[in-house]
Amino acid sequence: MRGPDRFSAETMRLSAVRPVALLLCRELVLTALLLVGVSVVVFLILHLAPGDPFSVLLGDQMATASVHGEMRHAVGEQGPWYGGYTVWLANMVRGNFGTSIRTGLPVLGEIVRVGINTLYLTLGSMLVTLLIAVPIALSSSAQGTTLRNWPFTMFAYVVSALPVFWLSYVVIYFFIHKFRLFPILLGPSGGQKWISFLLPILVLGIANGTVSEVVRYLQNEMSRVLAEDYIRTARAKGASVWAHAFKEGFLIPATEIIAAKMPFMLGGAVVVEQVFNWPGMGRMAWQAAQDRDYPVIMGIAIAAAVFVRVGALLQRVVYIMVNPRASHEESRSWGA
Repeated sequence: MRGPDRFSAETMRLSAVRPVALLLCRELVLTALLLVGVSVVVFLILHLAPGDPFSVLLGDQMATASVHGEMRHAVGEQGPWYGGYTVWLANMVRGNFGTSIRTGLPVLGEIVRVGINTLYLTLGSMLVTLLIAVPIALSSSAQGTTLRNWPFTMFAYVVSALPVFWLSYVVIYFFIHKFRLFPILLGPSGGQKWISFLLPILVLGIANGTVSEVVRYLQNEMSRVLAEDYIRTARAKGASVWAHAFKEGFLIPATEIIAAKMPFMLGGAVVVEQVFNWPGMGRMAWQAAQDRDYPVIMGIAIAAAVFVRVGALLQRVVYIMVNPRASHEESRSWGA
């Protein structure tokens, strides 16, 4: 009996892995097409935009057309835009995102260095959002709107309406200048790195406009699942209702809303990093836009698109692992 048992176990393991493998292959193809589309649009916009980085670098100096031509030749900007894009795309596939016109440093290394800071900021702020929104949503879905949880629900809607830049300056005034509880943020430095992250994470987690949406979405989904027949059956049998409702009522909706709000978190990170003077991708993008540093702008656009796609991919993986039948339905719709 060991042979058939082992064969059946291997078959079940392959049947569980196959939907995720198909999903990964499909999403990787879509991600590659998305990155090509994003890069074409951004490259064309930069080509058509007025001004150039060489005028910014020269400043008030009077330069002839020959000087501009020599600088363009030095950075490889010659010929029509599609020729330049083809060269950039070929280099990007090989892992070469070019060199910053402003600093002369490799773009990929700079993006990796500051991207880690932005990753900490974004994921930390999303954790703060969930710590605020999840208890409110679960309490409201289980007990309904009561005098006990109504103030917390209103708090979620109020903080979601606060502008990020306004709350950032208010927090800086009170916690840094007025009470001097936190150091002025000049980037990570030794043992104060974690405390320097604390204020930006709290501000972005509270005032990103996502708290109220997470509360509303999770509350609606959990209320819908708690009204299902199998939940009523579990309650009648004395089984744990939350254990039965966890996957469909919390795990899938939570990953969906996180993936959907990831672009908004990145947009808020640009403002927070600029206000708090934190060296992340958002602050680098702001500086690169002022300097017309096209290689850096292209690299950041690709990095942001990859970040958003990874969030969406993780959400799809969780959904397929919880509900493998969805993968088979998608495979039939694709003609697989």
